[in-house]
Amino acid sequence: MIEVRPFASLGAADHRWLDARHHFSFADYHDPARTNWGRLRVWNDDTIGPRAGFPPHPHRDMEIITYVRTGAITHKDSLGNEGRTGAGDVQVMSAGTGIVHSEFNLEDEATTLFQIWILPDERGEAPGWGARPFPRGDRAGHFVTLASGIAGDGDALPIRADARVLGATVKAGDSVTYPTEPGRHLYLVSARGRILVDDVEAQPRDGVAITGLDSITVTAIEDAELVLVDAA
Repeated sequence: MIEVRPFASLGAADHRWLDARHHFSFADYHDPARTNWGRLRVWNDDTIGPRAGFPPHPHRDMEIITYVRTGAITHKDSLGNEGRTGAGDVQVMSAGTGIVHSEFNLEDEATTLFQIWILPDERGEAPGWGARPFPRGDRAGHFVTLASGIAGDGDALPIRADARVLGATVKAGDSVTYPTEPGRHLYLVSARGRILVDDVEAQPRDGVAITGLDSITVTAIEDAELVLVDAA
């Protein structure tokens, strides 16, 4: 099954400083048909205005992955962590027993990002945070694992879930293939560029929900930047 969820059909909230689109039920947006996809609980497509952001707020028992598309986001938390994550790079926060953090766009331009929440395998673990660069050129023409809780994905940022987050850049006319299993839940978004998922077309920032397949092949109709979640 391959189901395209058009960008125009996503939940929306415009807070002036924040333009948020919700692939799944979140905050004031609720769609009983879109509450999760396997262990994937949230995929928010956020545009944060210059010098604006989220003041300190708590999280608990969630794996939160932030993929920065343009600009940068600066993180501070109650564990004493602080860091700036720039375009193309990734940060991970394991909320565990509880963490308070803030995220601000301290730049003079808007920041765009995907924030992805995945349900952890176990509740009540110790909280943590980490970030690392993932140069877009290093994932040209193939998927690179950015964050993972699956054995063998040692170079990725660690999360505590049977899931991985991957990225790829694909030139127009080229394809990438990802092997999977019928029981897995895949969710794919092209941050830029029209794509074909097998023979199903998707526009930039559409969500593509996939399950029941042994593999997928993604062909770029235009130069594309892909983000994929593979979750139990």
